[in-house]
Amino acid sequence: MDAALLHTVADGVATVVISHPAKRNAMTAAMWRALPEVLDGLAADPAVRMLVLTGAGPTFCAGADIASLAAGDEDPRALAVAAEDALAAFPKPTLAAIRGFCVGGGSQLAAACDLRFAEEGASFGVTPAKLGIVYPASSTRRLAALVGPAVAKYLLFSAELIDAEHALRAGFLNELLPAGQLDERVADFARVLATRSQLTQTAAKEFADGRTDRDAHWAQQAAGSDDTAEGVAAFLERRAPSFSWTAGGRARG
Repeated sequence: MDAALLHTVADGVATVVISHPAKRNAMTAAMWRALPEVLDGLAADPAVRMLVLTGAGPTFCAGADIASLAAGDEDPRALAVAAEDALAAFPKPTLAAIRGFCVGGGSQLAAACDLRFAEEGASFGVTPAKLGIVYPASSTRRLAALVGPAVAKYLLFSAELIDAEHALRAGFLNELLPAGQLDERVADFARVLATRSQLTQTAAKEFADGRTDRDAHWAQQAAGSDDTAEGVAAFLERRAPSFSWTAGGRARG
């Protein structure tokens, strides 16, 4: 199969699959270029409540396809940063489901997601020091925000791989699952997120990412939404809520 980004939507969950099996799902220039467009389309889809990013087969993403990037005229760092920034800016919750190698550009993409679940046996690394590449400032800040400056420096200085247990202790991972349980756990958790208030999630995402200047905006959004009334009514009536606010302020029909 050719290198591609595959995407589906079911039950409120969009799944984007990095598929380049010949090179352990390494991202080609075309794949980096395509990701922001794919994400824009999914962000605008009111049926999408959250997004899962994963890799085809036994590997998440082994980095960038250096050969394809070297053959083009575009700046490979700029392509990767544009894709990473588009993922970080996705207005709904994002979760990286990781097995196997999550290295270089793969770690970049995983770090840009809101959450990261991995299967035992996964390996993680940030490897620009092996190539003499200056890691982008935005990517470095994002990594340091996840794992702290000391661990970020360890990963960037050494370009060494760490195992999943180390990544969990460092704060890169939210959950580590036994072999064979990742898909079921991700599917269950994605269904949970898809039922929660997107108003709450989107505001929390902005605040957690440092947009504390938006407090008044989100107070206004909440005042104009039925989500609070629906949540309280559902709690009192002991039923599942049906929240209507979606990213962009459009209610679902």
